[in-house]
Amino acid sequence: MWLVARKQNASTRREAAEECSPGRKPGDSAKVTKPAKRATQVHMNSQTTWKRISQLVLIFFAAGLVKQYYSTASVNQLRWILAPTTIAVEFVTGSQFEFESYAGYVNGDHTFVIAASCAGVNFLITAFLMLALSRWWQARADTQPGKFGWLFIPVAAGSAFLATVVANTVRIATAVRLHGKPIDLGGLDPNQLHRLEGIVIYFGFLLLLFVLSERIANRNQANRGSLLKQSLFPLSIYYATAFGVPLLNSVRHSGTVAADFWEHSAFVLVAPLALSLPLAIFQCYRKVRTRSGSDRPKTLLANASVR
Repeated sequence: MWLVARKQNASTRREAAEECSPGRKPGDSAKVTKPAKRATQVHMNSQTTWKRISQLVLIFFAAGLVKQYYSTASVNQLRWILAPTTIAVEFVTGSQFEFESYAGYVNGDHTFVIAASCAGVNFLITAFLMLALSRWWQARADTQPGKFGWLFIPVAAGSAFLATVVANTVRIATAVRLHGKPIDLGGLDPNQLHRLEGIVIYFGFLLLLFVLSERIANRNQANRGSLLKQSLFPLSIYYATAFGVPLLNSVRHSGTVAADFWEHSAFVLVAPLALSLPLAIFQCYRKVRTRSGSDRPKTLLANASVR
């Protein structure tokens, strides 16, 4: 007990000496800690900034790497995406496909081929960029940025892969059903109809994937934004990958824009907008109904007060 009391008295005398030392005022110890805290906060913010920049670089590097791989890959090198797609197509359509090296998956009567162009790798890249960049952008408002790790990048890649298999299955199964059937749609030839079908299905799935991911990420928030506003981000990513990248590649390789590129661009630009138009109409209809519903009690109350 005597030793404890002696230590406490020594500590008290030391603190009193510090407070009474020449040139030192009470409360200076608290002031000394403020610059240290500020320096620590600046250091943490700098680390977070570099971490976010590194994540952004990794996202675009991964997308560019897959794009470069796809541009030179044969159908044999794309079996990692074509094989699960073919299994799903066989389950949906009941048709059987056999793999032929450097040709693709061919049906029994050799009238339909699931080739390298059916792999949907461009959709895979677009979906990955959309999911990863969306989550990366949402991290700006994170109250604990230090907890925002790197897991969202492989999660976005896995989700994009699953969405690609499903979208490929729907597109190829639709093409199998329509194969050999005469369809007249605005004077479009079979190649143009196939291109339009692919754009509508892929962008539709891209939009659905984005809406679902936003609902899951913001399930605890009341204000999620309108469907029309939500469609602008996937539309921008889709235009950048389906229109901007092919345009840059065409100019870089040949110095000019290929003639068939403008036909492709017309479908890419118009079809997603036509698909987004019903969302805009539905959103306007909901706003009109909401306003009319909120104004009705006021009207009834005003009529009651007049009476």
